[in-house]
Formats: sequence, structure tokens, C-alpha cells
Amino acid sequence: MDENEISRYIVSAAIEAHRTLGGPGLLESVYEEALAFELIQQGIKVERQKLLPIVYKGIQLATPLRMDIVVGELVIVECKAVEGDHKLFVAQALTYLRLTGLKLALIINFNERLVKNGIRRIVNNL
Repeated sequence: MDENEISRYIVSAAIEAHRTLGGPGLLESVYEEALAFELIQQGIKVERQKLLPIVYKGIQLATPLRMDIVVGELVIVECKAVEGDHKLFVAQALTYLRLTGLKLALIINFNERLVKNGIRRIVNNL
């Protein structure tokens, strides 16, 4: 599967998780766990809370970044449950993409009445 195929599974799983949990109002970690469950049920590899080391001038820093979910080793998913869209989320996703060399990230804000309105696609040389 390529990034676009995986992203279709992610969107479908996010909609299912959001619908089953009753919509907005829960913590990000709840949506993250439900989303991961839905993807695993479909046989897709999911890594939750994957650590991303930061190398500075040849030295690995003590505090790594933590990506919410990496799906199929190709797509980063950042789960949010907040009011509105913040520029910081895009900067965070782009940083993760650059540091990993991956090409696609999805920011999913589960704090929307319709979760499809809270999905933002971020690309890096895709």
C-alpha cells in the first residue's frame, strides 16, 4: 500500500472511531487508542507513541519527539481534540515528516461534530 491508500483507511477508521465514541468531547488519547484499534482490526501495522530521536550537531539529544501514530510505516497521524485549527500543528507535522523522511501526515481533530471536517493532510515532497 502507498501513502494515499493508507490515508483512505485512516480516514475511514477515524470516522468509525469518532462515531462509535459519540463524537467530540473526549481526550486525544481515547481517540488515538480507538483509531489504532480500528486500523489494527483491518490488518494494518500501527505504531503508537513512536519515539523520534533528535540529532543536533551529531549528538542525539536526551529528549526525543513522540509521534502519536505511524501507520504502515508510511503515514504519521497526529490526533487532536481541541477547538480550532492551530498553525503549530502543521509545523509539528512538517517537522516530523522532515526528520523521518516520510511524505504524508494527517492531523485529525476529533473535536469536530463531523470528524471529516477536522482532517488536515500535510505533505512533504509527495
